[in-house]
Amino acid sequence: MSYEATRDRVETYFDRTATQVWARLTSDAPVSRIRQTVREGRDAMRALMLARLPADLSGARVLDAGCGAGQMTAELAARGAEVLACDISPALVRIAQKRLPDPQKPRVTFHAGDMLDPALGRFDFTVAMDSLIYYAGTDLARALDGLAARSAGGVVFTVAPRTVLLMAMWRAGRLFPRADRSPTMVPHSAAGLAQALRRTGCDARLTPLGRVARGFYISEAMEVRR
Repeated sequence: MSYEATRDRVETYFDRTATQVWARLTSDAPVSRIRQTVREGRDAMRALMLARLPADLSGARVLDAGCGAGQMTAELAARGAEVLACDISPALVRIAQKRLPDPQKPRVTFHAGDMLDPALGRFDFTVAMDSLIYYAGTDLARALDGLAARSAGGVVFTVAPRTVLLMAMWRAGRLFPRADRSPTMVPHSAAGLAQALRRTGCDARLTPLGRVARGFYISEAMEVRR
């Protein structure tokens, strides 16, 4: 499936199918035990990614690529960054706008659209938490190449790691593509992604940053920097 086809499927899922579920998951409302592990995992991953960035981001322009309901956006703005919060789902962008604390609003610009659009400009840093996990190797490598070219301080992002459990789930999803309307995560290893980056001609350096596993949430943070 092409990048554009996958992107459109992601938009449909988050903008029409799962908006309310996602809004609840990213709030402090009570959720099921399974979803609580996902919430905890996401909190831990966000902290891991933010630890890679300067504690003081005053004056820095940061792209929150796939901002979702805006949790990362709020923390970046709290560090003083000028944030462009972009998501393919207008519904999630509206939630993020509504939730953003008033003191941070002057530092954030929201945009509903493709996070890879070159018209968004250049940045000091880019973060992409769980927003690139649906793309195959070549498409992911091209996306990272484009983002790295416009991000002076690098791109911190996540992938679904190639674990036995995730690979089994991925294969099951391929067998039953119509059983679940949600997009399917595509697992990647650091070695495989580095190879895909080389095939695209990208000279960015790939650095694994760490993995978070909490119940039904498992994700690995990496960084590409030119």
